[in-house]
Amino acid sequence: MNSSTSTPITVNEPGTGTLEIFPLPTDEEFLKRLLEDLFANHWQEFYFGTMVQGSVFEIKAPGPPKKIGLLDGYLTVDFGPWHFHLCIGTTKGMPGRPTELEVAKQRQTARAEFYRGITDDRCVGHWGFRMFNGNGDNQLTIFLPNPFLSDEMKVLKTPDWSRLNLWDDLRKTYLGLEPDPKDRTSTKLVHG
Repeated sequence: MNSSTSTPITVNEPGTGTLEIFPLPTDEEFLKRLLEDLFANHWQEFYFGTMVQGSVFEIKAPGPPKKIGLLDGYLTVDFGPWHFHLCIGTTKGMPGRPTELEVAKQRQTARAEFYRGITDDRCVGHWGFRMFNGNGDNQLTIFLPNPFLSDEMKVLKTPDWSRLNLWDDLRKTYLGLEPDPKDRTSTKLVHG
């Protein structure tokens, strides 16, 4: 469990709609533990990428990571033929080429949160995790399994509520919260 609040904050984001946000710590140790848990143990369960106005990348991992490492504040998740870096800690730069303090602050995660999208009829329609850098830019969004979509992103005829197991596990592990019946109230797929 963490030191953040387990009470969600409701926000209305242009283009995204109403979200309930569960703030998380942004220290390197916490983010490393959470990201290692997600990518080492649950890589096959979710899509991930970045989400900004006008662009969404929904990437499926090709297999378990070959390596997850941390160097100079950057977490690297390496899948073999490709990898990505996330600045989750203090970055100092290379010897003889230090990173300017202001640039280091811009690069590092400044906000991390679990979220769930609230539909017009006050039900929950999508679930995820996201991180933002010091400029407020989306570093990473993890789109958690949706009970209305298969692993292949095909719409299911009837909801599969077991697809919320990862969401429930993350809430319990990182927020100390039990499953919420509100997560099982939607009657249709909602894009968020």
